[in-house]
Amino acid sequence: MARIDINCDMGESYGNFKIGNDNAIFPYITSCNIACGFHGGDPLNIEKTIQGALAYGVQIGAHPSYPDLAGFGRRKMQIPEEELRALVKYQIVALKGMVESLGGQLQYVKPHGALYNTAAHQPREAMAIIRAVQEVDESIYLMGLAGSPIQKLAAEKQIPFIAEAFADRKYMEDGRLRSRTEIGAVIDSPEEAAQQVADIVLKKEVETYDGSYWPLEAQSICIHGDNPAAVAVLQAIDKRLEQEHITKLAFSHA
Repeated sequence: MARIDINCDMGESYGNFKIGNDNAIFPYITSCNIACGFHGGDPLNIEKTIQGALAYGVQIGAHPSYPDLAGFGRRKMQIPEEELRALVKYQIVALKGMVESLGGQLQYVKPHGALYNTAAHQPREAMAIIRAVQEVDESIYLMGLAGSPIQKLAAEKQIPFIAEAFADRKYMEDGRLRSRTEIGAVIDSPEEAAQQVADIVLKKEVETYDGSYWPLEAQSICIHGDNPAAVAVLQAIDKRLEQEHITKLAFSHA
């Protein structure tokens, strides 16, 4: 029977800024990527998100980013490798400590935004993240873009890797995500997102922006918590998974 992990970026609210709808999302996911304060999230919101994840039995990942709160971590930054390694390590350790203080366990790390996209294809950024994860805990998984160079690099460095695809993002013909600066980059149609998930899980391919298909094998599929349609998309995905007899299961339990 086919199975898939469904993850979501969460805990991104900070101060007076509310981002996403975490409480409504928890029932539909099996993994959550919790912000570490550098692109979103503050200590109290992070703690509340961890508590929510533990209450719903959702596995927890750290979601480190460039230090870019004003840009929500979606602006590429030029940071020396050693400094970037330390920045990522700092964020992982902070979230890991918060999770453990509440009786939970950090299962994985998934970079956020511009850091995620850059590390997927650039060895310097990828190695900074891989080293940071290894220095904290070699048993922690690294989640990254399925089929991208970081997946091969993680295998070479013997770090457990979770290949990720996206339900609510359009792909280009080369397998990269369509830039958010371009029209049609984000999928807000629940039915279209659900179809994309079904194609990835059952056909191991995804329809690209130009209408062609790109081969894609993934162990986890992401929904962005700041997508206004996130809850409706997740509900549509749930319905489609049931129709296709696909089991929703955290990757660590597979």
